[in-house]
Amino acid sequence: MSGILPAGLLEAMPAFAWPWLWLAVPVPLLMRWWPLRDAHTPALRVPYEMGRFAPAPGTRRQSLRYLLLWLGWLCLCAAAARPQQLGEMLEPPQQARQMMLALDLSGSMQEADMQLGGRVVERLTAAKAVLADFLERREGDRIGLLVFGQRAYALTPLTRDHASVREQLRDSVAGLAGQETALGDAIALSVKRLREQPEGQRVLILLTDGVNTTGQLEPLKAAELARAEGVRVHTVAFGGSGAIRFFGLPVATAEDPIDEQTLRAIATETGGRFFRAYNTEELAGIYVELDRLEPVIAAGPAVRPKIERYPWPLAAALLFGVLGLLWPGRR
Repeated sequence: MSGILPAGLLEAMPAFAWPWLWLAVPVPLLMRWWPLRDAHTPALRVPYEMGRFAPAPGTRRQSLRYLLLWLGWLCLCAAAARPQQLGEMLEPPQQARQMMLALDLSGSMQEADMQLGGRVVERLTAAKAVLADFLERREGDRIGLLVFGQRAYALTPLTRDHASVREQLRDSVAGLAGQETALGDAIALSVKRLREQPEGQRVLILLTDGVNTTGQLEPLKAAELARAEGVRVHTVAFGGSGAIRFFGLPVATAEDPIDEQTLRAIATETGGRFFRAYNTEELAGIYVELDRLEPVIAAGPAVRPKIERYPWPLAAALLFGVLGLLWPGRR
C-alpha cells in the first residue's frame, strides 16, 4: 500500500487507536436474532431499535430509514475506535542544564552590610532574594541546592520542582553548616551530584564571601576534579567591601577577606566565569549574566502529536441516528 499511495496521503489518513472496536459492527444483526423469552417480550432490551436494523420488506422510505440507522451505527463504531491523525512536526523545548547552586552559609554571611528594598540586611538575606529570582527564570532546568560552611551538605537533589528548592533556600540560616568555609568540599560534592548527568549540561554556580579555611580537599584540586568530570564552575564572590566593622561602624581597610585569586583560578580551570559583587544590585546583574551564559531553552527531539478525530464521526452518528428515528415511515 505504501508503494501505491503518496507519502503525504498516507500521513493524512487517520489511524485507529482501538481498531478492535470495529468488531462491534455486526452487533445489530446479532440482536435481531437474539432468542426471545416468549412471542411478545424480547429477552434483552436495547436502545435505538438495534434489533430492527436489518430491513424487512417495506417501502422505499423504510429502506432509507434503515440505511440512515446503519450509517449512524457505522459512524458510532468509527468514533469508538478513536481515529487519530498526526499533527505538524514540533520541536518542544527541553531542559538545557543540570545545575547545582552552592551557597556559603559560614558565619561571615551574617554580616549586615547589604541594601535590599531600602533597608540594611545580612549578606545571606540579600543572596537568598537574588537566588530566588534566578530560580524563577530557570524553568525547564533541573536544579539542586547545596550549602557549605565547615562541611558541605546537599539540601535538594537535582529537580524540576523549583518550589522545593526555594523553600529549602528560604529556611537556610548562616552557621547551619558551621562557621568556617570549605570551598573544596562544596565543589567536590557538587561534582559527585552532577557526574552522571548529560555532558555539556553540568553546571555549578558557587557563591561565597570568604576564603577556604577548612575541608578535606583543596579548592584547586577540586577544580581539577570538576574539569575531569566536565563540570563548568561559575564562581561568585559576594560582599567583602574592603571594610571591617568596629563597634558597628565601618572602618576602611586595604585587605579584602575574599580570595579572588583562587575563585578566579577555579572558574578558569573549569571553563566557567568569575564574578565579583560588592552589593545586591551587582549580584542581581551577575545572575542575569549567568542566564545569558547558560541558556535555558534548547530544541528537543522533533515529535508529531496525535490529534484525536473521534468528534467528527461521533457528530455524524448523532445526525444519522436522529434522522433515522424521525424519518417518515417509522413504524
